[in-house]
Amino acid sequence: MPRRKVSPSNRLRAEEACSSCRKSHRRCNGRFPCASCIKSGRTESCRPCQPTERFVRRFQPNQDASSSTTPGSSRARSLPIAGSDNPIALPPLDRPATPRRQTDAVAAPGSPEAPHRTHPRMLRNRQGERVFIGKAASLSFLQLLRDTVTQYIGPSLFSHNIKSEDMLETETPRDVPLTIDDVDLDQQRVFIRTYHIATSGFIHVLTDSESSDILNEPPQPNSNHPGANTALRDIIVAIGAQSRRSNPTSVQAERFFFARGQRIAFDNMLENPSLELVRVFLLMSFYMLGACRRNAAFMYIGIAVRAAAALGLHVSDSPESIPADEKRQRTRVWMSLCTLDLLVSSILGRPPATTGLRPEPAGNQPSTRQQDYHLEASLVASFHMSQILDEIVVGLYGDKTASTERAESLLGKLKGWSENLPESLRTPPPIDSERFTAQERIIGCLHTACSYHFAIIIITRPFLISVLGVRLARLQRPGAAMDEAFQEDPAHSRLAAACADSALYMIQTCVEVHQSGLLLGNMCILKAFVFAAALVLGFSLFSKNGTDSVLDEAFNGAIAILEALSEQSAQAAHYYEILTFLQNAIEQRRRLLQQEQQNKNPYVSKLFSLNHQRNQSDPGNISMTPVSGGSDMPTPNGVLDMWSFMDPAELGSTAPGWEGMELPVWDNFPFAAAGLQTPDRNIDPRLAL
Repeated sequence: MPRRKVSPSNRLRAEEACSSCRKSHRRCNGRFPCASCIKSGRTESCRPCQPTERFVRRFQPNQDASSSTTPGSSRARSLPIAGSDNPIALPPLDRPATPRRQTDAVAAPGSPEAPHRTHPRMLRNRQGERVFIGKAASLSFLQLLRDTVTQYIGPSLFSHNIKSEDMLETETPRDVPLTIDDVDLDQQRVFIRTYHIATSGFIHVLTDSESSDILNEPPQPNSNHPGANTALRDIIVAIGAQSRRSNPTSVQAERFFFARGQRIAFDNMLENPSLELVRVFLLMSFYMLGACRRNAAFMYIGIAVRAAAALGLHVSDSPESIPADEKRQRTRVWMSLCTLDLLVSSILGRPPATTGLRPEPAGNQPSTRQQDYHLEASLVASFHMSQILDEIVVGLYGDKTASTERAESLLGKLKGWSENLPESLRTPPPIDSERFTAQERIIGCLHTACSYHFAIIIITRPFLISVLGVRLARLQRPGAAMDEAFQEDPAHSRLAAACADSALYMIQTCVEVHQSGLLLGNMCILKAFVFAAALVLGFSLFSKNGTDSVLDEAFNGAIAILEALSEQSAQAAHYYEILTFLQNAIEQRRRLLQQEQQNKNPYVSKLFSLNHQRNQSDPGNISMTPVSGGSDMPTPNGVLDMWSFMDPAELGSTAPGWEGMELPVWDNFPFAAAGLQTPDRNIDPRLAL
């Protein structure tokens, strides 16, 4: 039986192949230079295959007809393969000068738009179910970066991580204690103070006095919401215990109090919406972020939003019958809910639950209602920042391409927002401040600053991808700098520099706080911010022709922060592992570039090198460190004493984790890269502590 005809939209053949692939009957991805020629070292000769006269006569009518078809069908026939073999593609050099579609990998010179190269993903949770991750998420950018690294240096631990298709989440702990005797009221007060530090800048549903009242208030079984205060107190204590440095007492307290609060919430509170219900599920969502269960956090915040909508918390003008104190409380809860919802949605790239429930514009100044209530400055700032984040995720990433006009408009809103920040969010507290108070203010400032830098990163990241993709491929071809297809759009270059600068400022600020010893043991949202910024820095370093001490220092600082947080967070440990593999890939690319420089002289070549053989067998994933007791003789890269004083029987154990990789040995083909431009001073550095 003949095979059924494949729909044009499902065909894997590229629209155009290079001459070499067509001659050797290999699959070509239609990008120039293509992946096959890059791997074989034939980038200079990779040119589109010129169609014969017979081919042109045969297919010219179809091409004319295709121009009158619907846009969807035309796009389906002409899109390049969206595979992992060539994620950052370049326009062919010899194509006729025709108007470029917005779906091309790199926008045409002078184009105000950059196509989104990140794509939504479906990852597996612990039960094997596929869950959605949007293209604005850092995990989608991570996949693009993995594909790019594979294209330029071959397979590695970074690009072929076995966990790349899994959304890493932890299991629900099974050893929950039935009772706990080691946590008295004083210890619970300490946990509550830690809770205020951990949520500073994001959540402000209870004042300090209200927290004390809840802690000292006895249970009221005859109230309208039995157990509501107990559940709220338990979740607050659990968040505080989760955020402190890990010890057996805090771990047991965290599990006991959260399990009890969660049980009360599901047993007695779900059927009737109340302000306590909103606060409990909002805080349970924050706890789940710290427990590395982001899907549960996403669902819990959805429950809180629907309950808030049922109570009318989203309505700007509250009825006059509501007392002033209750109005202030409702406002704080609603602003906290919007802030956390939009932060979680932007990190995961998913639609926020509060969409359509925020009638107030995302201006730079608080509304009259907020000014009258004298709300916490960091909460007001984060609330307005979250409105801009919503515009970014829904507006900028909702289109097929990122418009420079829209990006610059959003950056203008962020600039206005930063200029109107109160001085208390720009400066550290006085030296003589009490430690808990000072730490709460510093962490609040840190959260606010990182939210600002994170917003700039996701606005400008599509342009960074476009610019660095052009630079990486342009440097593959000698003399390609004058080709119009390899020219950068000036607007894209400015936005790309803003992306790298924002990532740099964020990591520098986090490193300052980390070195001061004020970071908590578990920073559930900060770890996602640091990871997003570190990926941008890693991409920038990978695209450079040499080293950059400033970016290197910041990238190493991000790794150090995640390493510290990994002691209590499996998610931070996963991020730390990914960045370590990326660091190894960057070092491998640098060695390839160094080898290329050594081979440029046509008159002389290096005949023998121990480092050369070592690179052939293990290109970049094992650092070369001298063995103690070695010779004082100067050696390149310190590898001579590695070979001279190491027992040959031990050589097989120097590469842990490689067993069973079954990766092919890749070629050491040379590549070159270019550096980023000088820092963009449009970023407001005053947000750094």
